[in-house]
Amino acid sequence: MSCTAIPRCRFSGAHLGRLPSASEAMQDSLPRVLRGAGPLLVTDVPPSSRAPGPLDARQVELVEHLRASSAVISPLRAQREVFGALTMVRVQDEQPFTKEDIPLIAELVRGIALGVDNARLHQHTRSNAEHLQRALLPELPRVERLEMAARHVPSSTTAEVGGDWYDAFVPPGGDTVLVIGDVSGHDLQAAVAMSTLRNMLRGIAVDSPEPPGEVLRRLDLASHTLNPHSTATCVYGLAKCEGDGVVLHHSSAGHLPPLLTTREGETRYLDAGRGLLIGMDPGVPRLSARDPLPPGSTLLLFTDGLIERRGESLDEAMARLRRHTAGHSRTPLDVFCDELIIKFGADTTDDVALLALRPTAPA
Repeated sequence: MSCTAIPRCRFSGAHLGRLPSASEAMQDSLPRVLRGAGPLLVTDVPPSSRAPGPLDARQVELVEHLRASSAVISPLRAQREVFGALTMVRVQDEQPFTKEDIPLIAELVRGIALGVDNARLHQHTRSNAEHLQRALLPELPRVERLEMAARHVPSSTTAEVGGDWYDAFVPPGGDTVLVIGDVSGHDLQAAVAMSTLRNMLRGIAVDSPEPPGEVLRRLDLASHTLNPHSTATCVYGLAKCEGDGVVLHHSSAGHLPPLLTTREGETRYLDAGRGLLIGMDPGVPRLSARDPLPPGSTLLLFTDGLIERRGESLDEAMARLRRHTAGHSRTPLDVFCDELIIKFGADTTDDVALLALRPTAPA
């Protein structure tokens, strides 16, 4: 019963919080219900001074505080497991509960238990997916002449989990691989598909030092063969030290383009090398692009959850991101990423993943 529904019913924080544990020896109503008995009708509420144990005392104190004339204590069951108890009371100036009320209360409690159990299951599934996502987030490599930082933030407004991911590693050739991607869907299945795609991409990238477009073509073919109903967006890049500078070789599979911000605050999207989503048509050739990264510039790879907002066009959102990065072009890279999350991550309805890279001047 919700006490807030009765104006004269008030209770303090002393009645909230974790209850004392129940032992097998306890034979009062609440411990018996927690072991599976009930619903139990209580018409003779004893004073708290006669309670046989701490758990019973807490229960009786609350019933006394509510000035109850009778109570029904029912187990909350799910899959033959009792995970809690619901106590319904009638106050002294109301008609006491009788045995005739038990069937209706039992049916009501079954519905409540089902709802609570579904919520617990949903939370368990979400927790598993979040743990999977966190476990797959890589430790960024330490690379000479390259500074890197990354962030992954689950949605703050939805109970679902997405397939956003980033990756960075150094294959045998010595170049630095940069990846950002987003598998379609917002559930545990999306998180599993994301882990499969990520691992396939790692294997392909390590196996052969091919141009980014060819790596994504092979990834598309593998994904279409092994997981034909899954689609994803992805940017695959190789940061190569060429002469005194760093050059990004990259290809995109339907993903938002990387954003380059120079130390002077000039910004542009690297939108060459675009192609279809992974899972659409593995037979279509994919292009690779090449863009120099000036020393002190900041390359930002990000998923759409960072900028997409209801009621705002994508062009407006991308322009807003450019203005923001231009104003933080000389901010330390970790702070640069934190400011992005503070500015854009609070009201997003999607997960956010971002990977930032900043070339340093040669020693």
